[in-house]
Amino acid sequence: MNEQIRLIAERIKGLREVLDIQIPDIAKICGVSEQEFLDIESGDKDIPVSVLHRISQHYKIELSVLMFGDEAHMNTYYLTRAGKGATVERSEAYKYQALANGFMNRKVTPFLVTVEPTDKHLTLNTHEGQEFNMIVKGEMLLHINGKDLILKEGDSIYFNSSLPHGMKALNDEPVQFLAVII
Repeated sequence: MNEQIRLIAERIKGLREVLDIQIPDIAKICGVSEQEFLDIESGDKDIPVSVLHRISQHYKIELSVLMFGDEAHMNTYYLTRAGKGATVERSEAYKYQALANGFMNRKVTPFLVTVEPTDKHLTLNTHEGQEFNMIVKGEMLLHINGKDLILKEGDSIYFNSSLPHGMKALNDEPVQFLAVII
């Protein structure tokens, strides 16, 4: 089991226990079955960002607190030096670097996302709100609502993230993109 996934699962379980949330209730909020939620909470299953986003939105918890365990303390500015943002590798293919997790009451959540090339099928996610992606390095297949789009370095897209979407690195090379979740 990935250690970072296990830590996220522990934070979810801790939140559920502190707020006395029943498993059927939180599973419904997350849009998964009770068994799928138990698998997520045990750390035995990769935790989709869409699940974390739904929990953070519904229970008014910063997404970065669930992902990284850090409370935000800054309210004037928060500087993230190159390569220094808190990171989490949710799976073999996806690495998220938080770019503003120290800023309190953010209106958006920016990440630098690295997707490694893989032969595995595309995993689709959904979450409330909107998302902005800009390719920093490489090429990416973005599947959104049944349509495949190829994005190259410098390309950007803004979309309704409640639509099923997933990303895949192309040309057997990692892709890096700025993702802003709104």
